[in-house]
Amino acid sequence: AVLAHLQLDNNQLSGAIPATFGNFAVLNRLRLNNNQLAGTIPPELGNLNVLQELRLNNNELSGTIPVELGSLPTLRLFILSENLFEGAIPKELGSLSVLTNLQLNDNQLTGSIPTELGNLGALKELRLNDNQLTGTIPTSLTALTALTHLRIHKNQLSGAIPIELRMLKGLRDLRLDQNQLTGEIPIELGDLTGLISLAV
Repeated sequence: AVLAHLQLDNNQLSGAIPATFGNFAVLNRLRLNNNQLAGTIPPELGNLNVLQELRLNNNELSGTIPVELGSLPTLRLFILSENLFEGAIPKELGSLSVLTNLQLNDNQLTGSIPTELGNLGALKELRLNDNQLTGTIPTSLTALTALTHLRIHKNQLSGAIPIELRMLKGLRDLRLDQNQLTGEIPIELGDLTGLISLAV
């Protein structure tokens, strides 16, 4: 038998994620969320060439996000929220060309939002809220025309709200509140006629 799905979510598992998980050559779903796992993400997970879903949220994982995870060509769901990750968001994540859902919220991430995230043309949901991110909102994010949810609130982002956000016509949920943004609220946000939730 060849392991294609590994789902150990919603338990009380502790300890580290084994690096040997990177040997499961045909694994396409790895769910370890809602446990008490600690330690770092093994960079060996970057070897999972057919992985479509990686859920490690709601654990006690720490360290930085391995740049190797930007080499997963089939990854669609990438959820690391509610952990203790620190350091910068790797620009390599901008290579995940079929990614539809990226959730890095509720961590201790620092640095700026990589402009390379604007390359994620299939992305529908981007959640970076509740971190310590700084810098401006990259205008490159306005290339994400499939986006329905953009949550970057509760950070330390500064500068103006880009008027180019008007390009995100499918946006239903936009949260920019609890940052250090300055200037006016662009009247162009009125073009986002599908918005259900707006917090500035």
